[in-house]
Amino acid sequence: MHEHDERPLDADARTWWEARYAERDGIWSGRVNAVLESVASTLPAGRALDLGCGEGGDVVWLAERGWTTTGVDLSATAVARAARAADRAGVGTRTRFVAADLATWTDDGEYDLVTASFLQSWPVAIPRAEILRRAVGLVASGGHLLVTAHAAPPHGELPEELRDYRFPTPAGDLAALELDAGWEVLEAAERPRTATTPDGHEHPTVDSVVLVRRR
Repeated sequence: MHEHDERPLDADARTWWEARYAERDGIWSGRVNAVLESVASTLPAGRALDLGCGEGGDVVWLAERGWTTTGVDLSATAVARAARAADRAGVGTRTRFVAADLATWTDDGEYDLVTASFLQSWPVAIPRAEILRRAVGLVASGGHLLVTAHAAPPHGELPEELRDYRFPTPAGDLAALELDAGWEVLEAAERPRTATTPDGHEHPTVDSVVLVRRR
């Protein structure tokens, strides 16, 4: 968030994110997130669900590898861009996009892979822990749930007005899932990486990764 940013901090999350997506034609790279790539590459293709899919980079990547994938995002603008990206990639028939609030969205399906990559919102909050807890119920028997989060500022230090934001931790996200004995924890750890800022500068950061499997 910069000094010229005029998005109101008292806006609801949907309004705030719609305003952010309206700022320019695309705000994400369109590339698959590295953690998802490393995990999904080891799994047989099946049904996948991407929570907070943004402009669809992960959904398209999964569909290109044979997954039938649903992407859900709060922003109708982001979802429209994601659908166009899937069509351009020739995987429109293997993808479905839904513009919905994950705090209330429900689905009757079961998925072999449920992923939430950087499902974080600042300075406007979303009920993230509740969303992750509800995601547990969408995983099929033998399926996986992958939660990847920024565990540190993704592009250097946060501006002063955002420094109260508490970054997720693997232990915190794992606890939020409230798993029972029917689950196996495959990973709950931090993964360091190098991030590139919008202006091309690189700096070290770290991701929180939780990967669990329903028995």
